[in-house]
Amino acid sequence: MLEDSLKMNINEYLPLRDVVFNTLRQAILTGEFMPGERLMEVSLANRLGVSRTPVREAIRKLELEGLVVMVPRKGAEVARITVGDLKDVLEVRCHLEEFAATIACDRITEEEKKELKMALKAFEKAIEQKDLKRIAERDVEFHDVIFKATKNKRLLQIINNLREQIYRYRIEYIKDFGYHGVLVSEHRKIMEAIFKGDKETAEQIMRAHIYNQEIIVIKNLKKQEEEELKKGKK
Repeated sequence: MLEDSLKMNINEYLPLRDVVFNTLRQAILTGEFMPGERLMEVSLANRLGVSRTPVREAIRKLELEGLVVMVPRKGAEVARITVGDLKDVLEVRCHLEEFAATIACDRITEEEKKELKMALKAFEKAIEQKDLKRIAERDVEFHDVIFKATKNKRLLQIINNLREQIYRYRIEYIKDFGYHGVLVSEHRKIMEAIFKGDKETAEQIMRAHIYNQEIIVIKNLKKQEEEELKKGKK
């Protein structure tokens, strides 16, 4: 967990409990709180400068969303990412991304082509800096330009509903620094295919792009499980 990064953005139009909830929720989605990490009410309240009540209420809401689980004799902890959940989310994302890439081949404007080039450059820069949070944000921006290029409002609505679940898995696969070069290459090939209007290639590369991410995250999840088992045996 990033000790100095948990900060509240006070909103005068929102009750304190909602501000605390949004802060903790964002910390989970961005990986600042790791899967399986305990959420201690007193510690969180001290770090946020609030009483335990809004923290307790926030944790209850996070439990209802499935981002937090209550463990007997341990208390609240960040819900772990399961292979089943991962496959469900990425299966849907894969179809949406493939569809978006093929439609973008016909509908992307010259201005959006410039935006996609800029998004790729920003992504490459974030990769060079090895800033995981920035890499995730720039990855989102790259794919968002493609969705925007479809001019399909319903498609945008669906992907926005899945956005936060996808973001949590996105954080997991970009942790693998050895995969970063592949990510950049895939983004570039997707962009080039869309610019050429090559629907078949754009769809194929996008499918491989999402599939590779699934493989990376599953590998990392299994590695984490093995490490936890070893710790449990000691």
